[in-house]
Amino acid sequence: MKFNTLKLGLLVLCLGLFSFVSSESTSFKCLIQLTNYNGEGAYVVVSLINPSGEYEKTLLVQGDDEEWYPDLTDWWEDQKQKDENIDAISGATVGAGGRGMGAFQIESDKIDSGYKIRFETAVEDQKYYVKDLELPLTSENLKGKFEGKGYIRYVRIMASK
Repeated sequence: MKFNTLKLGLLVLCLGLFSFVSSESTSFKCLIQLTNYNGEGAYVVVSLINPSGEYEKTLLVQGDDEEWYPDLTDWWEDQKQKDENIDAISGATVGAGGRGMGAFQIESDKIDSGYKIRFETAVEDQKYYVKDLELPLTSENLKGKFEGKGYIRYVRIMASK
């Protein structure tokens, strides 16, 4: 009897691990073109926002000097509360008029499910844009070009192969 219970327990554990590991995700490339503003390089954070409008996780960070992360106030507080280990840092800030390229993955079940992608931007000693660009996470939006409201001129998103 104990042996069968042990086998059943191992089977349930393996199935649970398999379903966790097999969580399908899609990879995307993201081109961020900035406006010709005056000032230092812009920090850009791309976050996944859940259907309730709350921060879920960081997808991409452009800007590798952690000293300036608190300038992205909403994101900074949200990711600290989640005690998130940020591994989505893609390099230095993007200068005025410059382009940044990054990549991120999104779980497939989040697409067309009410989630959003938010682009936050900050430049030293200048205005902070909590929603420089925010768009619904739909299949259609994951292959397009979208205009920002602050330092972002536009963002182009495309699926990676």
